[in-house]
Amino acid sequence: MDEKLNILMVDDELGKILSYEAVLGVLGENLIRAHSGREALDLLLKTEIAIILMDVQMPELDGFELAKMIHQHPRFRDIPIIFVSAVRTTDLDRLKGYQHGAVDYISIPVVPELLLAKVKVFAELHRKSRQLEMLNSRILILQDEERRRIARELHDSVGQLLAAISMNSASVQAECHKLSPHAARCVAENAAMVDEINKQIRTLSHLLHPPLLDETGLPSALRWYVQGFSERSKVEVRLEMPSEIERLPQEMELSIFRMVQECLTNIHRHAGSPRAEIRIAHDDACLTVEIEDAGKGIPVEKQGALGSSAQGGMGFRGMRERLRRLGGTLEIQSSDRGTCVRATLPVVRESIATAAPERA
Repeated sequence: MDEKLNILMVDDELGKILSYEAVLGVLGENLIRAHSGREALDLLLKTEIAIILMDVQMPELDGFELAKMIHQHPRFRDIPIIFVSAVRTTDLDRLKGYQHGAVDYISIPVVPELLLAKVKVFAELHRKSRQLEMLNSRILILQDEERRRIARELHDSVGQLLAAISMNSASVQAECHKLSPHAARCVAENAAMVDEINKQIRTLSHLLHPPLLDETGLPSALRWYVQGFSERSKVEVRLEMPSEIERLPQEMELSIFRMVQECLTNIHRHAGSPRAEIRIAHDDACLTVEIEDAGKGIPVEKQGALGSSAQGGMGFRGMRERLRRLGGTLEIQSSDRGTCVRATLPVVRESIATAAPERA
């Protein structure tokens, strides 16, 4: 976490930017210049920005419009914006700035010590947030490794023991005629219970880490999971995805599978929806995954927390963290008519054929 942060300074007047550089230079961060709103947007798409210092009064695209555009984008909605203005300094201007997502509003002439202190605080907050994100990422990695290990243990150890018990039971059953009717019935019941336990262990092992995901890829793993989920939950699930998908990076396939798994579990436990739809599609640069239900929706009092990566349910936090590591975003829309969860992931190389819907 010792790497320098990128601080974007947006102002059409070079003199102001130079004065900001003189004040903020002692922080030792990367100070990036943008002389217009369009240039700032272009830099945001190419560079990870920690803080934006922005003039309000600019030609073509003023600071308020630019801030609104920035915070409407899922990738940039959490970037702190500090407005600086020499002209628009009324309380109404400040209110408008805060309504457009500003974390602070400074009037010119700027007190150097004040500007330095404010930017330093937000830089430290950004570093703390990044540290938490790294810890969350590490936790997710460890969870996946532990799931894989437990799944392997269940299959290789417990599964083998159950197979041995099943063979012994078959040997005993072959001589059931020598036992009393009650004892023979108990042996048969034991054999049936061993078979059921074996099935449940296999299902649990595959849910922890589906071998199909490693062996044949995402489509096969999703078809298997959706079919099993529908049978267990009695929720009708429609799966639409491209008929052929070349192998995606392992982490991306696992993240998409976990997202679908988490969303369907939420639908079964909380939504009360009789059906769900999973749609996987693509364009030239992105892969999108949508999971939609027709349930009762997320309670209004909880919806305000869903827009923040640091709040909301643990499931949504986990989804966001997985997607963030891949450069993706997560959007959640919910009403009393249902919920739609949409993930967008960048794909470096397009490898998906024409979509053909499948019924699961």
